[in-house]
Amino acid sequence: MKKKEIELICKEYGIGNYTINEDGSIDVQGSVHLSNKRLKKLPIKFKHVSGHFNCSNNQLTTLSGSPRTVGGYFDCHNNQLTTLSGGPNSVGGNFICSYNQLTTLEGSPNSVGGNFYCYNNQLTTLEGSPKSVGLNFYCYDNKLTTLEGSPRTVGGDFWCDDNQLTSLEGSPKSVGHSFYCNNNQLTSLEGSPKSVGGDFYCSRNQLTTLEGSPRTVGGSFYCRNNKLTLESYDSDYVKSYIKQLNRDIKINELLNYEKERD
Repeated sequence: MKKKEIELICKEYGIGNYTINEDGSIDVQGSVHLSNKRLKKLPIKFKHVSGHFNCSNNQLTTLSGSPRTVGGYFDCHNNQLTTLSGGPNSVGGNFICSYNQLTTLEGSPNSVGGNFYCYNNQLTTLEGSPKSVGLNFYCYDNKLTTLEGSPRTVGGDFWCDDNQLTSLEGSPKSVGHSFYCNNNQLTSLEGSPKSVGGDFYCSRNQLTTLEGSPRTVGGSFYCRNNKLTLESYDSDYVKSYIKQLNRDIKINELLNYEKERD
């Protein structure tokens, strides 16, 4: 593509503060907004975008031409994508690819500094996920039967509700905040993250045991609407959790007693 053509395209789509590279791609100092343009493909080849890149609400079937690096968020939700190949390698903010027709996350960025949204697709696997996600990872409302391929670390919440999971094998090793696996077909918690900083939700499954639960949960543990019996709670983790809970109750009782005395 010739320089004049590139300039005309940039003018048409309101892209400013750009530099044209020798290979015909452009670097943009700032953000690019291409949403709601009825695009079937990106009109120009990008290399680096320092701000946000928004190509949502189009008819894209490919991300070819996307920037290699994006300083802010990258939003390609509500298109007709079946693959993320051609997308950015690194995203500093959020990565949003929900409401497409994705069956795999191959082609995802290696790292995402913010949230990763891939809910409401047709994912059957998380293979290809970023290795690390700085904040939350949302993969609910898909067709997942396994969590193999999940990011190794998630700084915030991990949401895998409303899938077809029968196992948690492949979960992240650690989740900084809460872990949600409600409304699946789980019969065991084997494969759970080793540590969860916030709450752990595993309600509305088919659990008959809590074996395999995380070793540490910083918040509350929710396991309602399963097939658990009293014997199901006879695990080292649950005993430890209940002991901690009772200790917290006793401490609160003592604190309230001291307040009443004052």
